[in-house]
Amino acid sequence: MASSFSSSPRAYDEYDFADNDSFEYEDDRDYYGQASDEDTEDASETDMMKKEEEYTEIKEQMYKDKLAQLKKQLQQLEEGTLPEYLKRLKKLEQQYKERVRVNEVWYQYQADHVEKLFVAEKKASVDEFEQKKVELKENLIAELEDKKRMIENEKMTMELTGDSMEVKPVTTRKLRRRPNEPVPMPEKRKRSSPNQLNFLLDDSDIMDDLKIISKISGKPLSKKQQMYSSSNCDTAYEARIDDGKLYYDKRWFHKGQPVHLESKESGRVSGVISSVGSQEVWIRKITDNSKIRVYVSQLQKGKFTIRRRST
Repeated sequence: MASSFSSSPRAYDEYDFADNDSFEYEDDRDYYGQASDEDTEDASETDMMKKEEEYTEIKEQMYKDKLAQLKKQLQQLEEGTLPEYLKRLKKLEQQYKERVRVNEVWYQYQADHVEKLFVAEKKASVDEFEQKKVELKENLIAELEDKKRMIENEKMTMELTGDSMEVKPVTTRKLRRRPNEPVPMPEKRKRSSPNQLNFLLDDSDIMDDLKIISKISGKPLSKKQQMYSSSNCDTAYEARIDDGKLYYDKRWFHKGQPVHLESKESGRVSGVISSVGSQEVWIRKITDNSKIRVYVSQLQKGKFTIRRRST
């Protein structure tokens, strides 16, 4: 039966129809499938374009908002009402006030310090001036007294040795001037220098010299000379030099020590011990920096006395 069906022309036509329908269905499906893919792609492209447009619009809006905000802040800054500006300005004002306060305190401290230094320096200058003035006056008085005693001593010495020191004038003969001889220039009279006394001699040497002079002149010593010799030999002091130091009047004296040197001839002199030898002491005067040599024997006999001087 099957063979009869298959051999019949109707059966063949139905089979062909079925095949044709299947082919047409597949064609329709392919067509609609392609159409749906194209629609999906178009839709996706449209969505992307819309999203891009929306994103661009959002970006532009954000830019406009940010720009408007910045313009507003700039306007507030120009007007001086910007909160951030006011906050920082307040902080700067506080720092400025604090710095001004610290500077004023430091200025006042420095001014007080300088004022105190000025007062102290002024007082020290006044005290030094008064001290120098008193010292100058004392030195001048001592120097004048020294000169006065030297003059008195020279006068006494000239009285003691005046007879033996007399010099007889030499008689000279004056010749008559020739006619063509020029007039001689008058000789300048030489000023006689006063007798210089050496105060560094020992009293025994002075007495020996006076005795020799008296023997030569044939005149005995006068009462003044005897009184002078006896007065010089009466007093005696303990004085010696040990290890570069002077021991005198139960006190030790060393190099560089300020002292007062006193004597009957020169009076009181302020000075400093410049050096100590084996038998003598050198004292430098403050007034003219000249040096005086004093022997230990002179200190022992009381011709010179040394006292400590406060600086």
